[in-house]
Formats: sequence, C-alpha cells, structure tokens
Amino acid sequence: MADTIPVKARRAQSSARPATPEPPPPPASDPGVDDPVLDDASDLTPVVASNLKRFRAERGLSLERLAKASGVSRAMLGQIELGQSTPTINVLWKIARALGVPFSALMSQAASPVTTVMQVSHARILRSRDGDFSSRALFPTDRPRNVEFYELRLAPRSVENADAHAPGTSENLVVTEGSVEIIVAGERRVLETGDAILFEADSPHSYRNLGSSEAVMYLVMTYGSRG
Repeated sequence: MADTIPVKARRAQSSARPATPEPPPPPASDPGVDDPVLDDASDLTPVVASNLKRFRAERGLSLERLAKASGVSRAMLGQIELGQSTPTINVLWKIARALGVPFSALMSQAASPVTTVMQVSHARILRSRDGDFSSRALFPTDRPRNVEFYELRLAPRSVENADAHAPGTSENLVVTEGSVEIIVAGERRVLETGDAILFEADSPHSYRNLGSSEAVMYLVMTYGSRG
C-alpha cells in the first residue's frame, strides 16, 4: 500500500538515549526520508513502540540489522522503540516487511470483544510525509490479521507511491469519490467513482488523484499464506 496505507508529515525527535547500550541516535536535524512528524496517529506511538521492541527481540535482531533489512535508519528505529516518534505509513510498511509480519501487527493491542464499534471520533489515522495521503484502519487493531480494511484519502492532484509489499499480498480497491490513476509495475489504470480494481501488490505501485477535489477509496488488503 502505499508506502499507500497506514499509505509525509513527520514527528519531532528527541535526543533521549535508548535503554540499550547502543549509541544514541543522531540529532533531529539528521536528514532522511523516514524522519517522523506529529499526526493524528499519536495514540499509536506506545503501541508501535512496544510491538516493534517485542518483534525485534523475538527475532534476535539488533537495531543495526533491522535497519539494513528495512531501509529505515537505525536512529529512526531507536526513536520509534522509545516512543519518541510515530512513523508514517511508508515507514511502517518497510518495518513490517523486514520483520515478516502483517502491517496491522505493529498496531495491534489487547484482544477486543466479538462485536466492535470503531467510532470515527476515535479513528487512528496514519498520514504520508506531506499529509496529502491518509489511511484509516476500519478493523480492530487487536491482533495481526491476514485481511485488512482501510479508508484512504488522497488530496487533489497528489500522488502516493508505495513500495512492493510481501510476496502474495493483494489489494482490492474501490473509488467512492473522485478519479484515481493506479499504476502497478508500470501498468496504468484509471478508475472513476464506483470503479474497483484487484491487483497483486508485491511490486511497486502508486495512487494518483486526477481531480481537483479529495479522492476517497476503500481498500481490502489480503496477505498471502505465511510459513
């Protein structure tokens, strides 16, 4: 999804030292595409921090090794684990792919009841680095799931580029407002309001809003079987 999903605004960084003996991250002025910003997903910060720390420990990965595997800087990973930063959609995707877990696994909390109402007033929204793209989970983030459901919003004339997801991942998307261009592995498709598309998302893909008003899409993300 885009580097979709959860697919541009970044969180201010702190200089606090990690609890591990590894050296502290560089200052907030350190450049890089994965530097975070404040967004509406700030309540996810401690959840993502706890899950990232647990998954990394279970796999015996150092921050350095995870940084190499994910393409996310060691400094950023350290800040996320310390609860100092909430990553954007693309950063979460990179981390999830490197850990071999579903995107939702990094946002999972304690189990929820059988019937769950997700009030829009309490929605957890992930935004892209510039804020033009947002993703809202329409499912409980209580545990990893093989199928996920999202509301996506894309600002007028803007584009969201997504890295390839894990092999076997597919996206089934419907446009409910606007006109959207979808490019998958170099192949272009234009969807008008009401049109839907199903594609394999294990190659780079992008979403482009062709109109002068916000585009709204609903996405079902399905992961392949995991060994």
